[in-house]
Amino acid sequence: MSMIKVENLTFSYPSGWDNIFENVNFQIDTDWKLGFVGRNGRGKTTFLNLLLGKYEYSGKIHASVEFDYFPYPVSDKNRMTEDVLREVCPLAEDWEIMRELSLLEVNADVLYRPFYTLSNGEQTKALLCALFLNEGHFLLIDEPTNHLDMQAREAVSAYLKKKKGFILVSHDRHFLDGCVDHILSLNRTDIEVQSGTFSSWYANFERQQHMEEAKNERLKKDIGRLKKAAKRTSAWSDQVEASKFGGGPADRGYIGHKSAKMMKRAKSIEARREQAAEEKAGLLKNRETAERLKLFPLQYHTERLAVFSDVQIHYGEKAVCAPVSFTVNQGDRIVLDGRNGSGKSSLLKLLTGELFSENGAGIPAVGSPAAVSGSVSVGSGLVISYVPQDTSHLHGSLSDYADKNGLDESLFKAVLRKMDFERVQFEKDMKDFSGGQKKKVLLARSLCEQAHLYVWDEPLNFIDIYSRIQIERLIREFLPTMIFVEHDRAFREAVATKTVSINSGGI
Repeated sequence: MSMIKVENLTFSYPSGWDNIFENVNFQIDTDWKLGFVGRNGRGKTTFLNLLLGKYEYSGKIHASVEFDYFPYPVSDKNRMTEDVLREVCPLAEDWEIMRELSLLEVNADVLYRPFYTLSNGEQTKALLCALFLNEGHFLLIDEPTNHLDMQAREAVSAYLKKKKGFILVSHDRHFLDGCVDHILSLNRTDIEVQSGTFSSWYANFERQQHMEEAKNERLKKDIGRLKKAAKRTSAWSDQVEASKFGGGPADRGYIGHKSAKMMKRAKSIEARREQAAEEKAGLLKNRETAERLKLFPLQYHTERLAVFSDVQIHYGEKAVCAPVSFTVNQGDRIVLDGRNGSGKSSLLKLLTGELFSENGAGIPAVGSPAAVSGSVSVGSGLVISYVPQDTSHLHGSLSDYADKNGLDESLFKAVLRKMDFERVQFEKDMKDFSGGQKKKVLLARSLCEQAHLYVWDEPLNFIDIYSRIQIERLIREFLPTMIFVEHDRAFREAVATKTVSINSGGI
């Protein structure tokens, strides 16, 4: 057991507008399993890179352990998986690698396949198990769930629960609760460490904010009352002092004493007011606001919006799912559930027309399935708002993006502000945004669009916890008709009205 100590850490990027961290102090035990949470763009990945020694900073970081980072960069994915893992953990025995793979429900035959042939989920699991075989190293795990379906998330969470010595960046509340024993919280003004799961930390954080809000309101009232009292007492003192002169015989000594006493009282009240103001200024520095978002879905003229009839996705000779049939009715919020690679995204693209967007001739676009059987019937004049999984196409300014997509720029940016975008972000090129910020751009565009049906493909990838809760509240309030793919269990349970399970055995 040893400690990682951070003392007076201050850091900003050379081209940055302000400090990412300023005089940060905390320490953690290298045996802990830490969940690292915080808003998008606040510096979680930056902090991990500081631990890795990638940037210069002021202050001190004391650590007696070697750090490993996930995702591990694989330079040549054409190599056999066994060779890739040997590079990651050169001292591990064969039986140890196979044992770790089995704990993550990965068949050992992946070792004898080229690494690029593994699914994203299999690659994630294989690299994680190899990194944990480096004895005495401390793992920095940065958002491992983005390529994991719900079943894989359960397996990885159970695996991490048996391990120790890592910092895990994740926004999946259920995933965090299953595997961490401490929370490292990147707040607005500091970083704090607290023992327990995410749920216990969040409950404590909310309780603290409510207490501070109540105290803030009380102090605000006290400050107003004391300000009036001080002003009134000071005025009385001036009146008494003025009565010493020009009004005939008077006991000027008594009047002066009385005036001085009133003035002392006024100064005492003013001191109490300043103390209350100082105390008030120390409150709510870490308050996370999640302003109410709005959505105005269109009402369709019939109950039924779309029908999938025996739809099957094929890659070459292989059908990735059995024939799928279901109906999208007004008011439904349907989540497609299935393993990675089961064709969920293709089903959404089939509904939106994206699957054939390159030719419009019934032939799938490049990178799409080789063939689709069955049929999808879409209601006449149905307006769809689509949030794709991929964000790599985002570049240029937000103003140009709004103009290109026919959005009201003021409304678009107002929605982003409510989703915790700082105004300084509006001046940046979108290609420099964090993964979560890019996803918020796509979501904000969808929220600005009036549609009969909202089709979202993994909308929460990289999105911070506060924004996830904010979006949940939006959907529960405005009840749009939706069909979506999402592996965040808490989100699904909060908003979905129907689940369509897709696998090799059908639905």
